Amino acid sequence: MSVTPVAQPDITLFLDEQGVIKEATVSNAISGEGLAHWRGRLWTETVADAGGGKIERMVEDARTNGVSGFRQVNQRFPSGLELAMEYTTVRLGGQGGLLAIGRSLQAVAELQSRLIAAQQSMEQDYWKLREVETRYRLLFDASQEAVLLMRVDTLRIAEANPAAIRTLGLGRGREFLTEIAADEREPFRAMLARVREQGRAPSAMVHIGQDRKPSTVRASLMNAESGPVFLLQIQPIGAPAMNTAPEEPYNVAELLDLLPDGFVVVSEDGVVRRANRGFLDLVQVGAEGGVLGERLSRWLSRPGADMSVLLSNLQRHGVVRRFATGLVGELGSEVDVEISAGGGAGPFIGLLFRDTTRREIAPEGGGGLRADLAKVMEQIGKTTLPKLVRETVSVVERHCIEVALELADGNRSATAELLGLSRQSLYEKLSRYNL
Repeated sequence: MSVTPVAQPDITLFLDEQGVIKEATVSNAISGEGLAHWRGRLWTETVADAGGGKIERMVEDARTNGVSGFRQVNQRFPSGLELAMEYTTVRLGGQGGLLAIGRSLQAVAELQSRLIAAQQSMEQDYWKLREVETRYRLLFDASQEAVLLMRVDTLRIAEANPAAIRTLGLGRGREFLTEIAADEREPFRAMLARVREQGRAPSAMVHIGQDRKPSTVRASLMNAESGPVFLLQIQPIGAPAMNTAPEEPYNVAELLDLLPDGFVVVSEDGVVRRANRGFLDLVQVGAEGGVLGERLSRWLSRPGADMSVLLSNLQRHGVVRRFATGLVGELGSEVDVEISAGGGAGPFIGLLFRDTTRREIAPEGGGGLRADLAKVMEQIGKTTLPKLVRETVSVVERHCIEVALELADGNRSATAELLGLSRQSLYEKLSRYNL
């Protein structure tokens, strides 16, 4: 039968009812400290100044309740050594006085120091890993060759670089096998099995996408946090050589990237396929790869003016002009924008975003809201401030309702949603302003 050893206290103090030390013993860990000078002294005189109040409370608690809670004090020894100690005090039976039991916190402090050092080391390793990941991401996004990361267990696309999204229409979450011709799937599986066994295999030719473009695919095996993945490098057969200069004397993509306004190309389901620098600045993303394959609705912020409303208006009218909404950036900033959109390039839609946050509240020609507000300002000195405020609010409210009605093509339910009002409240305001 084994007996679990009980840890010996580092310091044991026998006290009288007033907290005067009658006897003191120490463990082997600090056996070199002679405590004979403590006999007859108050316990509070042997600790640092800040610990005196804690000692008095422990002595009082032990006298009153029989035992005190644990408290930490800095214990001063006759040799000049000062150690952090954790004490509890117990009242002995009869006239036995009090017993104070102390445990050194030096080992705990050393352990905490080691923990902090380990955390700092882990943090340094983490930032090194992040640096490697950043370099990998930059190379992944900048590659002109279509590159995919495909999960080994599900054969679903985990990551697609911008070139793969633009040229092949392949995005995250899609199953790669369904994107190639049915009679080529088994040979492709066999190639992947060989890659898993040997780490590499000869490239294969497959027909990819809705257009079934003939392409060569090279595969290799990589390890990732979520598990092993296949790295697929895809080169369409007959594709022009990299960095070939266009026949035109200008490059449309470069011109669009120089636009101060945001420009985005999305698919029919709202997935971003192309974005210029102006749009990246609006949504606070550093590189185009950060938005490709994501839904545009991720950044639209205004209820009633979201992607579904925009697409509905586009399907009904063919084009959308000055569609007012907001964009929320990745860093939390929000800007007001107007969107002009049009389709016609197959299953794709082009959208132009114009920042209206700092636009003056004046329509073309100097009329409208600015002119109405100017009339109110002319009344300064002729009427009271509360009345001026009420008239200003009425002018702005009427103007907002008129603009929302125009955007919603006269639909009152859609207008109420754009303004964040109930239909009953909107009807009351329409009646008030004779709209």
